[in-house]
Amino acid sequence: MSGDLCQNHASVPRETCVLERIVVTDEHHQIGAVADRVGLSLRTIRYYEEIGLVQPSGRTDGGFRLYTESDIERLGLLKALKPVGMSLETMGELLECADKLNGAEIDDPGEVEHRFHGVLELAHHRCDELEEQLAAARRALAGLERHRVADK
Repeated sequence: MSGDLCQNHASVPRETCVLERIVVTDEHHQIGAVADRVGLSLRTIRYYEEIGLVQPSGRTDGGFRLYTESDIERLGLLKALKPVGMSLETMGELLECADKLNGAEIDDPGEVEHRFHGVLELAHHRCDELEEQLAAARRALAGLERHRVADK
């Protein structure tokens, strides 16, 4: 959108405005837009930042958090893992391991890989349990429907 002006600096073109060393483009989103998109509350996103699960990629001069697509994907993953019943600490460990495996050199990649797969296995096991519970609930509902039809 060439020609748009920065919201914080009315005389500066949006595509060249540098806010805390970040060039603001359409790839950076403020917390309200991120919350709407991901389906998390502002408070939850701020809490996740406070405990180190996700960090905004930057801030505007006015202190507004700025999130990239990668940050948004991370928040989406956290939201998706919530129903699995994993603790925030366990989700943090999973993300930390993934970050280490995808990032810089690590002292003991085997240990990190082992931790990562251990947490993944735990998550898969919990998903299996939830699927079994859901299947049991569906069977119970189907039984109720059959019972109701038989009573007529």
